[in-house]
Amino acid sequence: MAGGAQDSDDAITGINVTPLVDVTLVLLIIFMVTAKLIVSQSVPLDLPKAASGTEVQVVFSVVLAADGTTQIDGKTVANDDAILPAARDAHNKNNELRAVIKADSAVPHGRVIHVLDILKQAQVSKIAFGVSPVPPMVPVPGGPAPGGAAPAPKK
Repeated sequence: MAGGAQDSDDAITGINVTPLVDVTLVLLIIFMVTAKLIVSQSVPLDLPKAASGTEVQVVFSVVLAADGTTQIDGKTVANDDAILPAARDAHNKNNELRAVIKADSAVPHGRVIHVLDILKQAQVSKIAFGVSPVPPMVPVPGGPAPGGAAPAPKK
């Protein structure tokens, strides 16, 4: 047999691994791209903006949506009072528990303070608020000061 020609009577006994690897890598890339979309499904929130906002390690997450729903670690609960037993259980498992309150901008201030009080009753001492980071404002010389206050008059 010259030139690599095959007889039609011989069975194919070798497996070409290259197409298998190609298909596997394509599937891996597809799963990596779609996994981020699947995992990050949550309640859409309009978080307050802050220039000093950074991502924090979320250990115990409380989400307060504008429609009145409450989520603890991604699970919807009946009301805000369900936070206390869940926070106590989480604090008993980890004394260094960090809690993050993510409240929509439309959530009343009193509700956020109530949740903060519930977390303190559960002895959670490390509490942060979730914000959407924005670039810091650069003051314009002679313009209004950050925060909307007018500059002091010159004498």
